[in-house]
Order: sequence, then C-alpha cells, then structure tokens
Amino acid sequence: MKTMISSVMSVAFAAWILGFQATPAEETTGKLVTMAGTATCAKCDLGTAKECTNVLQVKEGDKTVTYYLAGKADKEWHKNICKTPKSVTMTGTVSEKDGKKTLDVSKIEMADKVKEATK
Repeated sequence: MKTMISSVMSVAFAAWILGFQATPAEETTGKLVTMAGTATCAKCDLGTAKECTNVLQVKEGDKTVTYYLAGKADKEWHKNICKTPKSVTMTGTVSEKDGKKTLDVSKIEMADKVKEATK
C-alpha cells in the first residue's frame, strides 16, 4: 500500500512540475510567466560567456532554451548557482536583448526557499 501511495505521489509531483514548463518565448514576450528549469552560470558551467552570468535553462519541446537573468536577481543568486546548477522555478517577464532571450525575474523558488527579487 505504501509503495502504491508513493508511486501516485511521484506521478502527481512530476505532472505538477511539467505544468510549469515554459511556453515558447514568442508567445510570452512582455508577459509574466513562470518557468521551471536549471539555473546555472553561463561561464563556469556552460562555457558560453566570458564572465560569470546567471542563466535559466528550460526545456521547450525537444530543445533546451537559455534565458539570461536580468536585473538584481542575477547578482543576488550568482553565489547559489555559479559552480553548482540548481533546479528552480522562476517568475518574470520575457524579452529579447542583444539577440539573447532574457528573463526579468520577480520571484525565484529554489529548494523550498522563496525569495522575492527586489528591483
């Protein structure tokens, strides 16, 4: 019985997480969205930037899309994810800046911690 309950809870949790998957950026530009993905450093983890920059990587269909974090949330959260990527859920506004997708973060949920980003 415990195994069955555990299995049902696991499936329900997975369905809940998948419900937070991002919609394509074209449909969300300028709108408040919530995305679940992996927060990491574009320099130290991905090797795609010359200096430390926080990004959120989100699965959109078959591909992984990288959103660069904008605003104060970028600096505040860097120490949490620079060398160790973390699973997070972020809420913010999507835009495109310098040919890169950007997420102006207003709320971050990481490992049962919620922090309101100050602007």
